[in-house]
Amino acid sequence: MEQKCKVPAFLKPGDRVALVSPSFVTGSVFVDGAADVLRDWGYEPVIGKNVGKRHLKSYAGTLEERLQDLKDAYEDPSIKAIVCNRGGYGTLQMLGKGLIGLMAQNPKWLIGFSDITTLLALENKAGVVGIHGAMGKHLAEGKGADTNSLLLKELLAGDVPAYQLPSHPCNIEGQASAPLTGGNLCTFTPLLGTEADTTRDQDFILFIEEVEETYHNMDRQMNILLLQGALKRCKGVVLGTFEGCTPDIAYNSPEELFIQYLKPLGIPVCCGFPAGHGAQKQPLLMGAEASLEVGPDGAKLSFHL
Repeated sequence: MEQKCKVPAFLKPGDRVALVSPSFVTGSVFVDGAADVLRDWGYEPVIGKNVGKRHLKSYAGTLEERLQDLKDAYEDPSIKAIVCNRGGYGTLQMLGKGLIGLMAQNPKWLIGFSDITTLLALENKAGVVGIHGAMGKHLAEGKGADTNSLLLKELLAGDVPAYQLPSHPCNIEGQASAPLTGGNLCTFTPLLGTEADTTRDQDFILFIEEVEETYHNMDRQMNILLLQGALKRCKGVVLGTFEGCTPDIAYNSPEELFIQYLKPLGIPVCCGFPAGHGAQKQPLLMGAEASLEVGPDGAKLSFHL
């Protein structure tokens, strides 16, 4: 049954914002840099007590430690938003650990992308809108002054973006309205059939991006979405960036690969949205009702909160 997601309260000066590392470890220079940016924006950063720990070389602590920082942030009523420091891998291990109930009881902004796709999906299943956008590492790198950071800053304060995008040769014209879901393709597809499956029992607009994957593996993921029946409920698609993906199958572009699956669906497709693992990480409201309009001169993506 389709469930409308609740919009967390927008932030006010002085609000506390947690910095957590649910996936791979993040260098202290980036964590401290992100904290500085949040202070510059007028917020009080709260760094998770386990941030900085390392487990099995790459994880930011054991599963229990990473999960505890996330749960602490949700359970603390003074914290109004949660910024993930980086992605990597590890959030899939958090399924079945009680996060959905916790998120539903304590709606607040969750910000991240890449491996954080899993947590954004859990938050949406909890009935809460999340933000696919720049993480702590990227805030630190841009010192809070790059376009991605400034758009995120404006969004957290209540200025909801509406995007106008140029035309693209692989665009498919049409209109659609439905909740936006998705994220990193190879992180999102394994969620099908789990408690974090946002494609089940509702129509949706799908956003996907990838990094350093082969064309054949992206083709595999699309086949999974097709065979699982998820694409039957897909009303529109927004394709982000596909950084460093290897054309081991002779398509001219990733977009050309995806179009072979999407064109028969008769739904609008917008290519080239500036979000993903490239330089552009413009924020998207996951779980929010979205409208997608694709025409001969370009595309529009807007949100209705």
